[in-house]
Amino acid sequence: MKTKLLFLFLAYLFLNSAKAQTTISVYYRALFYDGYAGLVNEPTDPGIIRLRNDLFTTKLSAEQLSQIGSTLRLDVTISAACDNYDRIGNVNLVLVPKGDTSYNTNTAQKIELGRFITPFMNKNVSPTDVPYTFTVDNAAKILKDSALNYAYDFWVELEVFGVPYAAQTQVAGCSGRTDVFYGTLNFVTNTDTTIPNDTFLLPLNFKKDLNNYQVGATDVIGETIRTINYTLPQAINNAKYTLITSNHGANAGGEEYNRRYHYIYHDDVEILNYRPGELTCEPYRVYNTQANGIYGPSPRAPFQWQQFSNWCPGAVIPIRTINLSNLASGNHSFKITVPTAVFVEAQGYIPVSLYLQGEYTTLGLDDFNTYSYDIYPNPTVDIINVRATEIINSYELVDIQGKVLISKKSNDTNLRLDVSNQPKGVYFLRMSFDKGTNTEKIVKE
Repeated sequence: MKTKLLFLFLAYLFLNSAKAQTTISVYYRALFYDGYAGLVNEPTDPGIIRLRNDLFTTKLSAEQLSQIGSTLRLDVTISAACDNYDRIGNVNLVLVPKGDTSYNTNTAQKIELGRFITPFMNKNVSPTDVPYTFTVDNAAKILKDSALNYAYDFWVELEVFGVPYAAQTQVAGCSGRTDVFYGTLNFVTNTDTTIPNDTFLLPLNFKKDLNNYQVGATDVIGETIRTINYTLPQAINNAKYTLITSNHGANAGGEEYNRRYHYIYHDDVEILNYRPGELTCEPYRVYNTQANGIYGPSPRAPFQWQQFSNWCPGAVIPIRTINLSNLASGNHSFKITVPTAVFVEAQGYIPVSLYLQGEYTTLGLDDFNTYSYDIYPNPTVDIINVRATEIINSYELVDIQGKVLISKKSNDTNLRLDVSNQPKGVYFLRMSFDKGTNTEKIVKE
């Protein structure tokens, strides 16, 4: 009897946990157009802005943000229109200074939350909807962090590049049409609001192409290598890199069809190596309804897929989370290299997205016994005041990228710092005392 009651109790907990989910609609069947053509003048749903034919953006409302709990899943559905080839798509989170009603997508601070590849689809053959799912619980911490919310509005981009030219002649009903895909995005989250309010976020690289033949796409022409140097204004705990890469180049011998080892380094120490590609692409065959695709009429064995496929049309691109443990303040570096990449006839590319996330360190009891201070107001729109119990010898104001904006000597227990000329965002005030140095997060509204 006790066993039965325990089973019923556990079943009750499971069912209630499963029910405690909230679905937040971000995009519903947003229609993408020819990525090479000029911007179309077609209507969009309220709150949705078409930045390019392949890119939409929308600002998350206060109500949407309030519904996000401690977990987050992205449910993307791509529906067929008039592009019957495999294309790249992604979901991006943009940090826009609080109150700004627009932003430049080419220069804004953003991170890529998920990347996917569309299948070879014929809009007249079922299934015409392709589901993609990404678990990004770490993004829930970003969206719920109070300091980031004070400094930024969160905008979400849905991007799917497509062209209709082949479908115009190969797919019935597509003649003369320039629409390529429909895109739907939902956030699925739980109702748990117990999220630590200590998120550190540093965007490092957003879909910047890596290859061996273009200036700016490699550290050394002839080699496939990129080094990203950055400075941490303070120590962070439980630091993690989030990395997304995919290999492209559909010409003969192109990078799309060759599985190369990728090597990842942190501070010149190798921390990861991987060879892209799934065991088999057969699970996605059902979505590849157009005969011009790579699937062919008959199933392939896993070893056949592994000989040429870096990714599967209809699948997500892996999100690689790399644990770094705790990081000290100061200079650090990330490096990616693909030493055997060829890029035949100087074609192909590897878009690399990378960001660093962690938790701010907190002072221990001994630190508070050594010296204490008050900082106010924080957040601020112009002036930061500091009142300390010990002499402040010097101080620096540092931005989230580690750039020192203000550096001054002091010989006082009080500071008055004018930040009115600084853009809205998160900053760090680093103060030096006789008995040590401490850093505090500052939010400029």
